[in-house]
Amino acid sequence: MTIAARLKGAVADTRPLQEPHFRRLWLAGIVTMIGAQLTVVAVPAQIYADTGSSAYVGLTGVFGLVPLIVFGLYGGALADHFDRRTILMVSTTGLIVTSALFWLQSALGNTNVWLLLCLFSVQQAFFAVNQPTRSALLPKILPVHLLPAANSLQMTVFQAGAIAGPLVAGVMLPFTGFTWLYAIDTVTLFVTLYAVVLLPRLPVEGAGAKVPGLRSVWDGFAYLRHQPVLLMSFVVDLIAMVFAMPRALFPQIAHESFGGPSEGGIAFALLFAAIPAGAVIGGIFSGWVSRAEAQGRVVMWCIAVWALGITLFGLTVALANHAVDGRTTALLLGLGVLFMMIAGAADVASAAIRMSMLQAAADDNVRGRLQGVFTVVVAGGPRVADVLHGGAAAVVGTAIATTGGGLLNLIGIALCALLVPSFVAYRVNRSDAPAAASADEGAK
Repeated sequence: MTIAARLKGAVADTRPLQEPHFRRLWLAGIVTMIGAQLTVVAVPAQIYADTGSSAYVGLTGVFGLVPLIVFGLYGGALADHFDRRTILMVSTTGLIVTSALFWLQSALGNTNVWLLLCLFSVQQAFFAVNQPTRSALLPKILPVHLLPAANSLQMTVFQAGAIAGPLVAGVMLPFTGFTWLYAIDTVTLFVTLYAVVLLPRLPVEGAGAKVPGLRSVWDGFAYLRHQPVLLMSFVVDLIAMVFAMPRALFPQIAHESFGGPSEGGIAFALLFAAIPAGAVIGGIFSGWVSRAEAQGRVVMWCIAVWALGITLFGLTVALANHAVDGRTTALLLGLGVLFMMIAGAADVASAAIRMSMLQAAADDNVRGRLQGVFTVVVAGGPRVADVLHGGAAAVVGTAIATTGGGLLNLIGIALCALLVPSFVAYRVNRSDAPAAASADEGAK
């Protein structure tokens, strides 16, 4: 095999982009994600500018998480009942309207923090309905064997936006203020709406006749009880995020261990950018993800690499706490960032494969609800980790809290492998039709 052929096989699999509907959604996602990140930065910045209180900024966690959980679960139920194109059109329009309202309140000079928080909550509700619907429709427009590649491409865009958006916002804010950031977000969302309008009708196979209620949400969880492989795809992610996501400690680690100023600085920025940067690099070189057949085993190994990367980062923090000169501290900071980038690369591969498992193995009339659970787990796990790591660090210090969390992650997935061997054994066949059959069998 030539070097060119090997490189082609290593980089991201772009075959899903040959499908026009997916290509339009993906390209729109690039534009929209950067715009969305501008609002993500602008909202807490405006709240702090208006109040001077980090306590009010902290309320964005509550006002964001509650609608994300409620509407993530119920939005998935809606996506399993109504035409998914219609759900996307309504939720995308809702995102446009809320972004426009953010722009309007800023343009009018609003300083009422509760208005901002309520707008943020409504926006998160529309986002929570939109996300599981977008994920649930992929198996309707792409063959099963391209789902890992498609999910990897989408997650790479998301992580790249998580890096580029704050950088752009940081540069723009001193010159433009909040109003322009909200305006750009509003305009970019029309690109996504255009891609959604061009989708075909996407009715749900086997949808019930009644409008879904709480019973429908519960039925989604009941479905998981009889699908151990799908259930474990959530459990292993929760273990990884709850035990080994030390982002709440980054400000303290940057200041106390790596000598950065208390208000931020280079060390602070590097720590926060490390995992998303690793995820982007992992996404760029994700060609192997499409070829992976032993998906359960690959997910376990990816989470093990994630846990090991966080554990090694914790060890660099411990060494930095005893460093005697700035050069050693800088070297340890570089090593710590490298270990977290490796963890980020492993995490994006794990997430892409786990989402593909849900899309391929679940029945069409429960895909939306399972993707809703996926959205809640992905968003909720790190927030639980913030609380646990913050409390643990107050007792044992940041180095032990980080290293211990990584080790607990390794122990947790080892127990999962022993208790649910069917997850480790889960495989797919890389030919089109057999892939679906193999997925269904493995899930049961």
